[in-house]
Amino acid sequence: MQIIPFPTRSEWPALLARPMQANAQIERIVAPILQQVREQGDAALIELTQRFDNVDLNTTGLAVSADELDTAEDQLSTELKAAIHQAYANIRTFHEAQKQPIQKIETMPGVTCWRKSVGIDKVGLYIPGGTAPLFSTVLMLGVPAQLAGCREVVLCTPATHPAVFFAAKLVGVTKVFRVGGAQAIAAMAYGTETVPQVYKIFGPGNQYVTAAKMLVAKEGMAIDMPAGPSEVAVYADDTAIPAFVAADLLSQAEHGADSQVLLVSTSKKLVSAVNLVLDTQMSRLPRRDMAAKAIQNSKAILVDTDADAIDLLNQYAAEHLILSVQDAETVANSITNAGSIFLGNYTPESAGDYASGTNHTLPTNGFARAYSGVSLDSFVKKITVQYISPDGLRVLGPVVEAMAEAESLDAHKRAVSIRLSQLEG
Repeated sequence: MQIIPFPTRSEWPALLARPMQANAQIERIVAPILQQVREQGDAALIELTQRFDNVDLNTTGLAVSADELDTAEDQLSTELKAAIHQAYANIRTFHEAQKQPIQKIETMPGVTCWRKSVGIDKVGLYIPGGTAPLFSTVLMLGVPAQLAGCREVVLCTPATHPAVFFAAKLVGVTKVFRVGGAQAIAAMAYGTETVPQVYKIFGPGNQYVTAAKMLVAKEGMAIDMPAGPSEVAVYADDTAIPAFVAADLLSQAEHGADSQVLLVSTSKKLVSAVNLVLDTQMSRLPRRDMAAKAIQNSKAILVDTDADAIDLLNQYAAEHLILSVQDAETVANSITNAGSIFLGNYTPESAGDYASGTNHTLPTNGFARAYSGVSLDSFVKKITVQYISPDGLRVLGPVVEAMAEAESLDAHKRAVSIRLSQLEG
């Protein structure tokens, strides 16, 4: 890990810059895929899956059958099933607390306003196959969809691991399809003969999936958030345990060579100790080659003061931020830009990835400056409602008339005036 000693603030932007993605080039590859699915439907999904994944959907079937979902449980160990059930319970408990009861507000006598939450009718979940079967993401997306009351939950994935199917059944997914990549995003965005069109698409993916989501978003499809390579920032002082810090950095680095890993500290001793432990731990990882590429591109930045560290971290806006420092909760109060924060030496980021209860679908690439992670709110619409009594209109009406007249919107004014005249008549 490259150590950057005490950079000036003017040097921060260059140090914190994420690698540039060849977005235009990737979009040129993805756009024809979207168009092919839009025009050819299921036939395109079959041809593209054969081309990119070497899977014959004519043999396996595009849809995963109910029997396959039912029997997936039998293929899992008792230990793994218990772990998934516990993670499901924790995620459900945390997200259920996000429900907001309807609260009617009388803004003035006779004028009552409130807001109600309604689940999005049709949502699509994308679960990558790639190098790891992310059944944890099925829980993270499926549980809030279940709690929101989404009527139709479509899941597309190239993964065939039974844990993916088991989790899908657990969260009440209505339909599962064996399709991945940009073509899966297209199928959910446009609909095919077999795959239903949805109203909002969720889920992580590689650069092609991300490009597909961004392109369909330009056409009006709602998506969860912009996304990029996964990332972690660790802020550690001399109270941190170097082996823990190294393990946290590697847990993110093993996602892929483009994963972003950043260590920030006021302690040169701590940074040196982490670097020593890092190589030893990495040599034991099955995915060490992938992790090594991410670590080669990572940085350990030494800063003079805690205030500098906090400012730098807020500028970086990490997807995951681990605070392995003294009084971590107090420090967290000063963090304004982060997807999810992990406090202290015994709160590894992987706990949030799997089972603590918070959601692991989070903004990356600096989007934590303006975006939140997935929550129950991501799966609902908030509809406002109002009721005005006759007495309420007598009080509010002249206010609306005056404002409408000042904006030269006479029909707006008349919609109030005609009612007031009737009340007075």
